[in-house]
Amino acid sequence: MKKKSSYAVYFAGELFNAKDLIGNGYLAEAIFDKSHGRFQCVLPQNIEHRSLTAQPVRDRSLRTLAACDLALFNFDGSDLDAGTVAEFLFAKFADIPSVLLRSDPRSRGGHGGPWTLMCSFYPRTEQVILDSLTLYRKFAKQRRLRLVDMHLLAGQHSSAAAQSACEVIAAHVVRALDRVLREEPVMPKYVRAEVYTWLALLPGLRGPAKKLRKEFEQILERKVDRDLL
Repeated sequence: MKKKSSYAVYFAGELFNAKDLIGNGYLAEAIFDKSHGRFQCVLPQNIEHRSLTAQPVRDRSLRTLAACDLALFNFDGSDLDAGTVAEFLFAKFADIPSVLLRSDPRSRGGHGGPWTLMCSFYPRTEQVILDSLTLYRKFAKQRRLRLVDMHLLAGQHSSAAAQSACEVIAAHVVRALDRVLREEPVMPKYVRAEVYTWLALLPGLRGPAKKLRKEFEQILERKVDRDLL
């Protein structure tokens, strides 16, 4: 695998409340910083949607995912976000190098795993599983966060501890992205064109079929040119 100057990373996860938006934004920026700009996360919350109706929003997200070089999927929560799981499976259909990130210490997957077995064991996929609360408490202890609330707030100590924890997570994600980049594609060369033609049609994207097939043909050509497929 030839190393390129930068890679677009689709950043999948929940984005419908302030905590998610802030967390997504900070982690994406920390990944950019820790990778010295090599991994540039594409945040779905920043994708321009001309329409707020359901299908155009979904279509734009899937097309953006298909065009990205790699993907990062946030698998946090007691139940995985259904939209993130759907995007992960689409990425695997397209043989996109992927990283699954879980910073939530709760385990609901059964058989000792952090998530359902049906989202496990896919090739060309790395896992990063960390306990963000333990990381936060470690940095909070270093900052001696035993002060009264007023001093905590005035000194921004809690946010600084959370940022330090996020930077550790970002460093693990960058290493995982580097590892998955070195893995060889799973999709055989002789089926690539047919698979990407099918991906253009599989989700029922709006638009003329001929135009969609051409778009995905160009996506495939770019990935082959960058040694991603």
